[in-house]
Amino acid sequence: MKRWPEFRHPLFVGAGLLYLVFQLNRQVLRWPLPAVLTSYLADALAMPIMLSLALAAHRRVVARSRTFVLPDAWLLSAWAYVSVFFEVVLPYFSATAVGDPFDAVAYAVGTLAFRYWLNQAPGQGRPGS
Repeated sequence: MKRWPEFRHPLFVGAGLLYLVFQLNRQVLRWPLPAVLTSYLADALAMPIMLSLALAAHRRVVARSRTFVLPDAWLLSAWAYVSVFFEVVLPYFSATAVGDPFDAVAYAVGTLAFRYWLNQAPGQGRPGS
């Protein structure tokens, strides 16, 4: 069995690379991008990356099963937690943070992408199929 299959999935690798390129452009290159990308791309990529890290850790430390998948209730909770923290709580305490309800939509898109393509046992198809 290959080690760390969670991090070999093309969607995880693509999300990570796209996030790195996006940050490189944001910090160094400064090429103009469409507003929808600059506003929501990082948010949509965040959930598959964070949830893949959580899945890998849970499989090895808690469940001790390489076939464990995160239940839908956990995914919904993770989406709600990230959305509320970054879009409600953080803007209340930080002058630089801005709450945007469309960020929660981007988090939801990323969570759904994780659910359908990344949250599966190694060698398995889409959950529920």
